[in-house]
Amino acid sequence: MKKMLLVGGVGYIGGCVTDLFSGLPDYEITVYDNLLYESRYLKEVNFIYGDIRDEAKLGAIINDYDAVVWLAALVGDGACAIDAETTEKINFSAVKWLTDNYKGLIIFMSTCSVYGINNMLIDETAATNPISLYAATKLMAEQYLVDNAKDYLIFRLGTLYGISDSFSRPRLDLVVNVLTLKAVVGEKLTVFGGKQWRPILHVKDVAYAILYCIENNVRGLYNLSERNVEISELAQEIAQIIPSTKIIYKETKFEDLRDYKVLNTKIKTAGWLPKYSLTPAVEEMAQLFKERRVKDVRDPVYYNVEHLKQNGGKI
Repeated sequence: MKKMLLVGGVGYIGGCVTDLFSGLPDYEITVYDNLLYESRYLKEVNFIYGDIRDEAKLGAIINDYDAVVWLAALVGDGACAIDAETTEKINFSAVKWLTDNYKGLIIFMSTCSVYGINNMLIDETAATNPISLYAATKLMAEQYLVDNAKDYLIFRLGTLYGISDSFSRPRLDLVVNVLTLKAVVGEKLTVFGGKQWRPILHVKDVAYAILYCIENNVRGLYNLSERNVEISELAQEIAQIIPSTKIIYKETKFEDLRDYKVLNTKIKTAGWLPKYSLTPAVEEMAQLFKERRVKDVRDPVYYNVEHLKQNGGKI
């Protein structure tokens, strides 16, 4: 029996990770979370309410677990820009503390945003070029892990999409999800520039990658993505899935300057392959929106930066 602590396990990625591992007889999982985006947590799993900056609380339990899946973070350029000091404490200092105080396997979620702008098809050896505080703090954390952790697995995640589970809030600030929402409600998809590249990945494939790597003793640092796609091509694919969708192209570049395409050869060579693809994920989300299962799609809770601003930036 492997004991795992899912730190930040109530979040977007944590939802599907929790569901996957709680259904496996060889794993005993505990979720540790401060419910930043939730007012309750009703899943039938072990749960500890706590903040990752509470070193005394974490320190008292952390080494009771064989593996720690570290999902806790401030995610996104806008969310991280609200309070730089808090961002550094959460995205870097807490990870440094974990590395210095934990003896088992650390599974850490980084981001392909560490590449910033790069017009080549790049692998994990490419030069990093973070152009936001979010990317910079994630890079600092992963570098500290590489240099100091006893046992680690790091994923540089592509841009996520899809529905995670039946409990966790859907994120409506991710490009595939927001374009799908706009298409369903009849808004035109405005594509600024459109030639920017992104690696995309279904959120549930993160959970399966974690499981695969644990089961097969895969360690190291990996790009994790399904495929690379231009933003304009992404809009066109969504328009084909949702009939009557209109696209407007504008030459003005979007404020998000990231532009990169990554190779996932290293993780595929280790034996992992993505299970999910765009079309069924867009269809699933479209059905969710059509049935009004998200009552108010403008509620700030579905948008990281807006939710934090609504809370006055207090985390």
